[in-house]
Amino acid sequence: MTGQPTAPAVVARGGRGGTTARPGAATARPLLPGQPDRPDVFTFGETMVALRGSGPLKLGGTMNVSIAGAESNVAIGLARLGHHVRWAGAVGEDEAGQLVLRTLRAEGVEISGAATDPGAPTGLLLFEPRLPEVTRVHYYRAGSAGSRLTAEVIRRAFSAAPPRVLHLTGITPALSPTARSAARCALQLAREHGSLACLDVNFRARLWTAEEATEVLREWIPAVDVLIASDDELPLCLPGGGGWEGSPLPLPPQKVAADDAAATVARQAGLLMDQGVGEIVVKLGAAGATAFTHSGSLHRPAKTVRAADAVGAGDAFVAGYLSALLDGEGTAARLERAVTTGAFAVASPGDWEGAPTRSELGMLGAPPGTVVR
Repeated sequence: MTGQPTAPAVVARGGRGGTTARPGAATARPLLPGQPDRPDVFTFGETMVALRGSGPLKLGGTMNVSIAGAESNVAIGLARLGHHVRWAGAVGEDEAGQLVLRTLRAEGVEISGAATDPGAPTGLLLFEPRLPEVTRVHYYRAGSAGSRLTAEVIRRAFSAAPPRVLHLTGITPALSPTARSAARCALQLAREHGSLACLDVNFRARLWTAEEATEVLREWIPAVDVLIASDDELPLCLPGGGGWEGSPLPLPPQKVAADDAAATVARQAGLLMDQGVGEIVVKLGAAGATAFTHSGSLHRPAKTVRAADAVGAGDAFVAGYLSALLDGEGTAARLERAVTTGAFAVASPGDWEGAPTRSELGMLGAPPGTVVR
């Protein structure tokens, strides 16, 4: 609740806020109107069974069983806010796969486009809390059903009911060449059907190298309408050799102070808008988030909450931002809802379990000790 010790309401690497606040503008392409038979959002990717330990894994102990996946976290967050969301992905023909599908269905996410792969298992994710503020994550997803997702599965699921918004992350293309082709296919379909394309960079160094990610993301950028990234992920998307941390950035020749992080981020956002991106949303961890559009930039600080678990906060942030976008809200309201849903995630254990419903969004403003009757 508000008034408790500060915790990051948006999961991101480092960064500082601080840009000139100006009214936001709509995305570069208009959002399609809602239709009863057309999902608000279509997303896809690998969702795994998640086991959360009570301490160091080598010591044994108890584990809590749930599911986790960046795209399905966003899907659940949007569904709880009242949006029609369709998720597609592949799970194994096993009990773990049934848990994934059952959980998504129970959360109101449409899964008619999901596939079952009898030749591969559902992926596994282990969370190991080591310190109050540090959690280690162990993936077991090589050769999983989710990594074998194909373009044909996505084509069928997307074409059956083209969405208003396509949401994808940089995780899925890192899983395998076939998953990469599926993501590329989705971007092409979004352009053909007039769907808005949202990309959350979500770089995972354990899945692919910065060089591999850069090659793919730069190819995709011209087809992206809304780009969401942490400040140190932006260089992966920049044209002309921007590179990863420590690499020279393709900035204009004007001298920029090395410690002027806000100016650097603003220049990078400008370069990306020159590539056709309508808006760039930069997650800044405990400093909040900044959105850049052709009308200027706007910053929102993170909400102050008592931290329980920072995992999943970035996905909750994306769900809040897309929710407000679908509601027709301006940039300020999008950021406000995004930092609010991100704060709910930080204040609750689990990847998606703490995602708020629409009626709960105002609870963060309640004073400590409030009892809702």
